[in-house]
Amino acid sequence: MITNMPKHMKGVQLLGHGSAEMLQYRDDIPVPLPGLDDVLIRVSAAGVNNTDINTREAWYSKHDGVTSDASWSGNALVFPRIQGADVCGIIVAVGENVCQKRIGERVLVEPCLNHANDQALVSPWYFGSECDGGFAEYTRVAAKHAYAINSNLSDIELASFPCSYSTAENMLTRANVTYKDRVLISGASGGVGSAAVQLAKARGAYVIAITSPSKNQQLLSLGADRVIDREAELVATLGENSIDVVIDLVAGKQWPQFLHLLKPGSRYAVSGAIGGALVEFDVSTLYLKDLSFFGCTVLNSEVFAKLITYIEQGKIKPLVAKTFPLVDINAAQQAFIQKNHVGKIVLSI
Repeated sequence: MITNMPKHMKGVQLLGHGSAEMLQYRDDIPVPLPGLDDVLIRVSAAGVNNTDINTREAWYSKHDGVTSDASWSGNALVFPRIQGADVCGIIVAVGENVCQKRIGERVLVEPCLNHANDQALVSPWYFGSECDGGFAEYTRVAAKHAYAINSNLSDIELASFPCSYSTAENMLTRANVTYKDRVLISGASGGVGSAAVQLAKARGAYVIAITSPSKNQQLLSLGADRVIDREAELVATLGENSIDVVIDLVAGKQWPQFLHLLKPGSRYAVSGAIGGALVEFDVSTLYLKDLSFFGCTVLNSEVFAKLITYIEQGKIKPLVAKTFPLVDINAAQQAFIQKNHVGKIVLSI
């Protein structure tokens, strides 16, 4: 039984697909009750991500000329929805199947869920998409997805990690990046891109980052060995067959050049298409060069635990570009869309 808990909380609800007006800040949202396998978290901070905006704008529903009310994973989206995949907070209550000793733990939420509503999921959910997330004072999640964190970093700093860094680590894991590799990272100044730079360097790889010239020094300070202008002709700059792994978050007009850059037998991993999802693809290059392609969405089982270890050991550092209070979520998302920052934009709850 939960005692001394408020019945209502402040939060932001997404009322439907559309512009920023579809986000409504309220102070009368019922506080969720934990299920048998859940923990209830008092949210301290939550990061802003592409998926929040893409879901609101129905980007995931617009494929092959067919419009559907789809969420991030393709399942039907239920409104109103509290978004927010990046969460740092404190466990304040637990379900009957969860050890009471977990109350008081500071935790990070693993954003890719395989357990919810007291049952294993047939296909993964995304926190803040198929279920309510962290843009509110309280949130609930299956206990297995709430990872205790022991760190001197602030809640704001910790909230910059979950989605971006787990996505980046998952891409590097799938592509089996090692110290022997020359790795090219597109969209390197964003949350996932800047995380990929740090995590690839932690593996000892040689890292080449693609970004705008104004962000060169920031990426070099993160560990990038070389930075290339995003408008550059990549093949002319780097040479054919010069790259072992491409970590792609952009796609768009530059995409065909990646095929020429990749060495025979090399790897390409993608987890974003902010530059445009439809690209020109020469299939013969794929098989003649024996390339391996990885579409990366669902996290490998070991990824988030490894990320927690990296944080606790200080092997990666947070990169917070700006912070906003939750009530200013529209301003935070507008700053995110403008892409003038390096790292993460985080909301204080």
